[in-house]
Amino acid sequence: MKDPAGAVIGLDFDGTLSPIVPDPAAAVIHPKAPAVLAELGAHVGAVAIVTGRPPATALELGPGLADVPGLVILGHYGFERWENGRISAPPPPAGVPRAKADLPLLLDSLGVEGVTVEDKGRAVAVHTRRAPDPEGALAALREPLAGLAERHGLVVEPGRMVLELRPPGMDKGHALGLFLAERDARSVLFAGDDLGDLAAFDAVRSSGLPGVTVCSGSAEVTALAERADIVVDGPDGVLALLAELASAFSR
Repeated sequence: MKDPAGAVIGLDFDGTLSPIVPDPAAAVIHPKAPAVLAELGAHVGAVAIVTGRPPATALELGPGLADVPGLVILGHYGFERWENGRISAPPPPAGVPRAKADLPLLLDSLGVEGVTVEDKGRAVAVHTRRAPDPEGALAALREPLAGLAERHGLVVEPGRMVLELRPPGMDKGHALGLFLAERDARSVLFAGDDLGDLAAFDAVRSSGLPGVTVCSGSAEVTALAERADIVVDGPDGVLALLAELASAFSR
């Protein structure tokens, strides 16, 4: 990037800035991330974390992020925004708590063992990573959860051993596209690891800007690697790439 001041760096959280773990609540940001993002932020137009997590959760799991100058967190796929210590968001959708209330009975009727439900406020996620057969549980849940989502005006976002029920009308691509326009970006890099990041990859390509897509590679998701300009080895690789960029900008 020859014009770092015009660049927007967009980053997913789980699997990109933090390693994937069996319990999502136990995730923690890569120890080098806050310092690297702070150094990057001193040179580029903006650094934005675009995540399905609520911004408050990303900050809790990412000690030091709140101190990164100029950082913006677009949480819940862009429905919530954290910037300069404040969170802004529209009212939460009614369908999410209703779907959450229906989940225990649905899961019980399907006899799926070892799944966990994560209340994300504006979304509810069903994780199968701890099930005896994670892939089998995911397959068994796809159709019933799609039906539940439809009944409550929600959509299903698939991910790495997770199906998330969330409001329609926003995804990482839409959130990133709006942010690029807001900041008058002249170039963009986006790094992600999961299926939900494909929309952000599409936004990079449809932006008309010089852009780079980076896959935080894993054995679980291959669709992103096939579409990425650069594939690195998980969060370690992402942070090494970002540190290299920051170093190049400093020089």
